[in-house]
Amino acid sequence: MQLTNVVEPLGEVNVYKQKNGSINIVATILTVPDLEGVRMGLALDASASMKKMYGVSGIVGGVFGAAATIPNVVEPVARTMISYLSNFSSNGKVNLIYWACSPDGSKIEEVGEFDEEQTQNLAIVGPKKLAWGRGTKLLAPLQYFVDKFKDAPALGVKQPAALCVFVTDGIIEDIAEVKKYCFRYAQEITNQSKPFVKMVLIGVGDEVDVGQMEELDDMFEGKDIKDSYGQDIDIWDHQLASDMNKLEQVFKELVSEDVMVISSGRILNQAGKVCQDYADGVPALLRFTLPSGSTSFTLEFPGGNITQNISEGL
Repeated sequence: MQLTNVVEPLGEVNVYKQKNGSINIVATILTVPDLEGVRMGLALDASASMKKMYGVSGIVGGVFGAAATIPNVVEPVARTMISYLSNFSSNGKVNLIYWACSPDGSKIEEVGEFDEEQTQNLAIVGPKKLAWGRGTKLLAPLQYFVDKFKDAPALGVKQPAALCVFVTDGIIEDIAEVKKYCFRYAQEITNQSKPFVKMVLIGVGDEVDVGQMEELDDMFEGKDIKDSYGQDIDIWDHQLASDMNKLEQVFKELVSEDVMVISSGRILNQAGKVCQDYADGVPALLRFTLPSGSTSFTLEFPGGNITQNISEGL
């Protein structure tokens, strides 16, 4: 289980309770990875339930239309995200699409590629050519981005061809098809016929199915499917917008055990038992095991420490 309340500078903490009572922890330290040749994509949910977030009231005009004016909360957030992601894109631009378009929610509408300057005046008001969707289907935008970046160099999991962010407010109706496609895609990554593209699903609002998001995020856990460099393939990450404090969190799974962020450190549980010693450096990606009965862990390092409660995951 991925914890929702994470103490900075930790970026992500996953808790896996074992049959013998011990607890496996996989955690990341929030850093901005050194990305080379990476492209960026942003897919905005255009299902009908998102209309109000785009400032669309549904009232045509007149006195009631003026009174029903509501703010477009998607536009400033999307502009900020495009502006941020463009700084890491190899061409300085972000590929923007709307998804969950058309009556059944299975279509996408391409908007274009935009750099930081172009974004400032970009109108983000929902689809113009296709209808707002009455369903939310993820397969089409997923396939779109995989195909869009299929000719990029296959550099492995920690150097993806692209990072693509999907924003949604609802329940994904085709999750079974999405998972089948992802397993096929993982095999293509393994045999180097397609490059690895990292997908990040961000949920907004109260109707998001967190269980579905976790299902996608954890779908490769324990499957032992690796890229050509021997690194575990993990296509999806997820995050609730309400839990995001920094945009850097979209990169929280693109860290490596080979990158040291602190000169030394150690992990202790709440009883003071040393569970992991990092004498030669603390990596950005942490893997360690806590003994049965543990409810928190502390990372001690020169000059300080941080303590993370894991009760939520137990």
